[in-house]
Amino acid sequence: MKTELVTTLKRNATRILAELKTTDEPLLITEYGKPSAYLIGVDAYQALMERLQILEGIARGERAILENRMVSHEDARTRLSKWQK
Repeated sequence: MKTELVTTLKRNATRILAELKTTDEPLLITEYGKPSAYLIGVDAYQALMERLQILEGIARGERAILENRMVSHEDARTRLSKWQK
């Protein structure tokens, strides 16, 4: 992973943003020698958010199984049919 100082980001923002468009690699921004933020391209961010939504859905499903909050396929179809009217 590439690392840049915050001052480098300030001075070369256009170049750095152009580089982000061509790579999915995040950029670690540091201030006073300590990690401050990650900068990622739009496509990488959107892909990350899509993955996060999928993982959250899986986690909700796993919680439902552990809490025994499941219904049979037939019960689900019956419940959904009420909404289709």
